[in-house]
Amino acid sequence: MKNTSTRLHPRAIRSAGFTLIEIVIVLTIISILAAGSIYMLKGNVDVAKETRVEGDLQNISTQLQLYEARNLRVPTQEQGIKALVEKPTTEPQPERWTQLLEEMPKDPWGMEYKYRYPATKSKKPFDLYSVGKDGVDGNEDDIGNWKAGATK
Repeated sequence: MKNTSTRLHPRAIRSAGFTLIEIVIVLTIISILAAGSIYMLKGNVDVAKETRVEGDLQNISTQLQLYEARNLRVPTQEQGIKALVEKPTTEPQPERWTQLLEEMPKDPWGMEYKYRYPATKSKKPFDLYSVGKDGVDGNEDDIGNWKAGATK
């Protein structure tokens, strides 16, 4: 009679799984790919924030034009864009004021948008802008209702 039991050869047992070295190499490759992806996406977040600022500025500009159409003037420097949220108490007070915005808008970096009347950079009667990522007013990263690098 023949013994029909099957026995695994010792080499077959060793090659049945992954070695620690193989697992470490795979995890290293996955880590490198993940880090590269995160690095590449970082730039997209900044572009998305700048695009949001441009959309916000367009919306606020539209509301300022509506304010001007109703009251025959844009808000003064002292009144600012707060005049779109609360009725101004300083002169000249608007005769046909209505609330045009729910709340004071903030840029993606948490700062309120800036308003300057009369304009110094824009061709519109007012400058409307965000101080940008660094939060410093008047430098190159400001995003406004003017062409980049332009002055009036």
